[in-house]
Amino acid sequence: MTVPGTRKRSSCETERMVEITKFGAPLGGVVRGVDLRSIGDAEFAVIQAAFAEHLVLAFPGQDLSVEDQLAFARRWGQLQQHPFYKGADYPELMKLQNRGKAKDPNEHWHSDMSYELTPPKITMLYALEAPDIGGDTAFANQHLAFDELSATLQEQLRATNAVHSAEGLARLYRKDPTDAPRAVHPVVRRHEDRGDEALYVCRAFTTKFKGWRTSESRGLLDFLFEHSARLDFQSRHQWNAGDLVMWDNRSVLHYAVHDHGDDARTIHRVQVQGETPGLAA
Repeated sequence: MTVPGTRKRSSCETERMVEITKFGAPLGGVVRGVDLRSIGDAEFAVIQAAFAEHLVLAFPGQDLSVEDQLAFARRWGQLQQHPFYKGADYPELMKLQNRGKAKDPNEHWHSDMSYELTPPKITMLYALEAPDIGGDTAFANQHLAFDELSATLQEQLRATNAVHSAEGLARLYRKDPTDAPRAVHPVVRRHEDRGDEALYVCRAFTTKFKGWRTSESRGLLDFLFEHSARLDFQSRHQWNAGDLVMWDNRSVLHYAVHDHGDDARTIHRVQVQGETPGLAA
């Protein structure tokens, strides 16, 4: 779709067209015709509506400083720092670089920082360098994942909470796992903006169901982990330098595909704090 947006430049307003096209059937949209360094309120409203619809948005061809990226991210809410990483000059910004497949902590399906009491609602990545081939990020729509479950299982999951833990991640960062953040969240999360339900578990951080033993939880969790990443729920973004990509952590899983060997892949990551999900009764 093409939607008129407005922006203010100097003392006069000029109109331009915001073009939004889908990049995958399950989720994802590409936004063209905007410069994220200087977007007006009308353009931002169009982007907000597109984000609610597509869950993942890609903005190709941007030229952003760190300050530009942080300013755009702050339009969505308060920024959230990673518990194990603090940038020297910008505490909320993580610099992700290719350190080899064996040291890649993001090559698994996950929702960022679901182990926090208030997990981020948005992750925003800006690519400084991208490999010529490979290095995609895959996304999986968890609204579709929930919708495809049987009505009987949906009802059971609506009444269930799960434990999320950063213990494994702490070990990767050589931190004390006993101090790692943990949280309990509903297995089915009602999206705060859209209103519909989504599956909210991930293999990286969900350890068991609240009130269940780990051994009792394993079978159903393994099923949900496999189900949540079905190919028909997925879309992928192929990176180019200058791409900014943002996604909704409340109902999207993502996976950083490390198939680019030692080729450079440098990305700046910023996160916007979300709400505390309401627990199942």
